Amino acid sequence: MKMNWNELTKGIFKENPVFIIVLGLCPVLGVSTQVSNAIGMSAGVLFVLLFSNLLISALRNFIPDSIHIPAYIVIIASLVTITEMVMHAFVPAVYSALGVYLPLIVVNCIILGRAEAFAARNTVVDSILDAIGMSIGFALGLTLIALIRELFGSGTITLFAIGGFDGVIRIPWFYNNPIRVMSLAPGALLLMGYLKAFFDWKGARKEG
Repeated sequence: MKMNWNELTKGIFKENPVFIIVLGLCPVLGVSTQVSNAIGMSAGVLFVLLFSNLLISALRNFIPDSIHIPAYIVIIASLVTITEMVMHAFVPAVYSALGVYLPLIVVNCIILGRAEAFAARNTVVDSILDAIGMSIGFALGLTLIALIRELFGSGTITLFAIGGFDGVIRIPWFYNNPIRVMSLAPGALLLMGYLKAFFDWKGARKEG
């Protein structure tokens, strides 16, 4: 079975959902206060996007056009419910930190957009590759924003607690001189604007 690897790589760079096509910014700006939150949200999006693309592509010829959107939402909502239960059971701290943004994956523009624009029109294999690529691109974008916001806003990098390690890495100079606005909503918007401008500039420079 031939695989179109372009479907995998496009979501990472050319059509990065955060910086290029600008989808799903609600969770990106809402949960990017800590790196651990970004990793947790990225894992949830990967699971939901991968299996929703797979199921929708496999069932695309059996779902009537008149009810395709409700059918997609039922599939996605079921996968999000599974994600919530797993996170609640195994990583309750991340589950609590993500809050309302976790169930909002159901109406995330990335998930619904890929279901409608790609999975419903392409093969199962291409849909899986598309889901993995888009998820990696989303994870890279979200984690980059979270890393910068947490580093400058709190002077820390928060990971997951393991054994005697509390999960918090304190960066000396930044920890003593935090820029508090980076932990707030205005800081998230400013950072997103600068990063978007940077990637647009890089893209224009490459094309030129």
